Amino acid sequence: MTPNPRQLQLIESVQSSGSASVEDLAERFGVTLQTVRRDLKQLAAAGFLVRFHGGVRPANSTTENIAYRKRKILNSQAKQRIAKMVANSIPDGCSLILNIGTTTEAVAQELINRKGLRVITNNLNVAAILSDNVDCEVIVAGGVVRSRDRGIVGEATVEFITKFKVDIGLIGISSIETDGTLRDFDYREVKVSRAIIKHSRQVWLAADSSKFYRPAMVELGHINELDRLFTDMEPPEPFRKLFEDAGLQCDIALP
Repeated sequence: MTPNPRQLQLIESVQSSGSASVEDLAERFGVTLQTVRRDLKQLAAAGFLVRFHGGVRPANSTTENIAYRKRKILNSQAKQRIAKMVANSIPDGCSLILNIGTTTEAVAQELINRKGLRVITNNLNVAAILSDNVDCEVIVAGGVVRSRDRGIVGEATVEFITKFKVDIGLIGISSIETDGTLRDFDYREVKVSRAIIKHSRQVWLAADSSKFYRPAMVELGHINELDRLFTDMEPPEPFRKLFEDAGLQCDIALP
C-alpha cells in the first residue's frame, strides 16, 4: 500500500514517540477511533507499524532494516528538506562520496543542476540520478549489488573507496543512540561507511529525526567522527548536549 497523507503523519508520529494508544492518535489527528483503528489495521498489514492491545509501535528491528520502498515513503518531506539544506551547503567544483540511503538519493536529486562536481558512490540510484548532469562526473564503486536497494557493498567496494580522498563524505545512518554511537544493519555496508569516513576531509551525516533512539545491530562509529549533522528537528535530550560536547555542527531543516 501507499499511505495517504494522514497515515504518513500517523506513522511519523508513532516513530517519534515510540508508541501511541488508539485514543491518543484519534485526539491528535482529530478523527474517530474507528478511523484510527482502520488506519492502523492497514498500516500494520503493510508492515509499517506493529499493533498491540490498545495501541501501536514502530515496526523496528535491531537486525533488519525497513524495506527500501517503505523507507522511500517514510518521513519523505523531512528528507526533502534535509536534502535541500545539504545540497545548498555543497560548493560547486567539490569532490564527494555519497553512500547508500534514501536521504542521500534525495540529496543527489537536489544536485542535478550543480556544476563541476566529482561524485563517487556505491549507490546505483545516486549514479542514475546524477548521470543526467553533464557537469558532474560520477564514479561508481565496484562490488556486490544488493537487489533490494541497488546499494553496492563488499570488500571490493571498501578497497575502491580507499583510493580516494574527497572534500566531503556524506553518509546515511539507521540509528543514533543516546551515547552518540552510530549504528546500521548490514556489516558490509558499515565497512564501506567506515572507509568513507576515513577517506573524507569532512564527514557529513544526513539523518531525519526518526533515527534518534532507533535500535540497530552493527556499530558504525561515533558522533565524534562527524563534522556536520543535517536533520529535520531540534534534537531531543540527551542528544543536544552530546552534539555540543562533541563540537558537532547541527543543521536543522525546519518546515
